[in-house]
Amino acid sequence: MTDARVVLTTSGNREQAEKTANALVENALAACVNIVGPITSVYRWEGKVERAEEFLLVVKTWEDAYERVEAAIRELHSYELPECIMLRVAKGSEQYLEWLENSVRSEDE
Repeated sequence: MTDARVVLTTSGNREQAEKTANALVENALAACVNIVGPITSVYRWEGKVERAEEFLLVVKTWEDAYERVEAAIRELHSYELPECIMLRVAKGSEQYLEWLENSVRSEDE
């Protein structure tokens, strides 16, 4: 097990997705953010089943940066309740994980 993490979030349009991705990488909260989409999301909101076109952001980060990543997503997002889910990375190539760790600023820096 590593301290590498993948955070998933969605955005309602490409402009917002790019703004969020750029902010996370520029502020060294993420080493890389992939923007996937558009995708179709089907979800329950306020008692109704909704459908929306969204963009999925796959955020590569480090465990100790999660709280700051979540705060940035909440600040930048237009949704009342933005998705922010952290997944553990069980394994990865040693060189990639080293690059990821070196690309994400620790809270102390």
